[in-house]
Amino acid sequence: MVDYPKFFDAEIETLDREQLLDLQLKRLKWQVKRCYENSEFYRERFKKAGITPEDIRSLDDIEAIPPVTKDELRQEQINYPPLGRYAVAPEDQWREIHPSTGTTGVPVHTIWTENDIENITSWTARTMWMSGVRPGDIVQNGFSYGLWVAGLSCHYAARRIGCFTIPIGATLTERQIDYFIKLKSTVFLATPSYALYLAEKLKEKGVSTKDLSLRLGILGGEAGTEIPSTRKKIEEGLGIDAYDYYGLAEIGPTIASECREKAGIHWVEDHVLVEILDKETRKRCQPGETGVLVLTHLTKEATPLIRYWTNDLAKLATDRCDCGRTHARSPGGILGRADDMIIYKGENFYPAQVEKVVRGFPELSTEYVIKLETNERTGADIVTVVVECLDMSLESENLISAMKKALREELAVTPEVEIVGPGTLPRTEFKAKRILDNRKKV
Repeated sequence: MVDYPKFFDAEIETLDREQLLDLQLKRLKWQVKRCYENSEFYRERFKKAGITPEDIRSLDDIEAIPPVTKDELRQEQINYPPLGRYAVAPEDQWREIHPSTGTTGVPVHTIWTENDIENITSWTARTMWMSGVRPGDIVQNGFSYGLWVAGLSCHYAARRIGCFTIPIGATLTERQIDYFIKLKSTVFLATPSYALYLAEKLKEKGVSTKDLSLRLGILGGEAGTEIPSTRKKIEEGLGIDAYDYYGLAEIGPTIASECREKAGIHWVEDHVLVEILDKETRKRCQPGETGVLVLTHLTKEATPLIRYWTNDLAKLATDRCDCGRTHARSPGGILGRADDMIIYKGENFYPAQVEKVVRGFPELSTEYVIKLETNERTGADIVTVVVECLDMSLESENLISAMKKALREELAVTPEVEIVGPGTLPRTEFKAKRILDNRKKV
């Protein structure tokens, strides 16, 4: 293991597991106490659960506190406008406010103090360094700025590492390509969907990856990079080494990333307590089991969240990574959204599983849509995977048959397959929308 200075923090990142858990417990006790004392929102929750700060004697004791959902935070803001009662730090310490993204519902606001900004910048620099960003890199930041706060945290961190940063955001596709070529960007930050979109545009323009200086892609905001077939297409299309990145505005926009081993995203466990809970029982899953990711702030000052139900699906591994880091990893990254689960003919599956199949076919583009409809005669659901064939002269029946076979092997059920011409499906400059639900509502 290379002992990098400054942004590889060996004292924290390779801390003995028991010592790391002791640090988490110390910080958890501090967080619960200040939430109880300074937030009516938390006092009510703790009292309803029959919990006081003195009852938190171990990390397991946190299980007595019910997880908090995004809908509950939204309702809190509606009942106590404009920001609810879950802010803990006094207003004179507030420095930035960041609403969650999304097209429906009231956005959930998170506030940063000066210390919050410092911590977020530090751990973002650590996670970007983990994936290979170095001083002198030219970082083209294709994460959105503003409402999608990952752009801002990565901007702060790249500056601290010593990079030259291009704050272009998730728009201006022609200029993105222009900067790739003329400014010789070496690192690209974006969603996997946008990386694939740019790779497609480069090919259309006849730009070879050999003409670019790109070497590294850090991709987050949606599932995709962790899927081998998707990662391969991104890496070949942009000529980069691609790494998975995860975060969310409510907790921290950049709290887990892959190291060079690519054995899962490492969590910043000195700042965030990570749990995996069963979707139905809300009990902790065993190591290696898939469940809903639940996160607790250990150092956040302004708007800390205790047991935040992210609705993202993941696994957890706590063995030491071959890179030497001891912080827990989620092998395979984020596996999807719990509310994206599709139930079809008695089987459950997720869009990420469909993506794995689609992007394994070289005859197809990277785009796909899962179309949900209602059979007018029987009232049963119809699931159709719509894909783009790059060469419409190919025998479509053979391709459909091969697709159905691969989908059945992956999903244990066989959806319909519809083939359309190249360029038919909508492209995105941010997050792709994969499910088109046209079912009749009961």
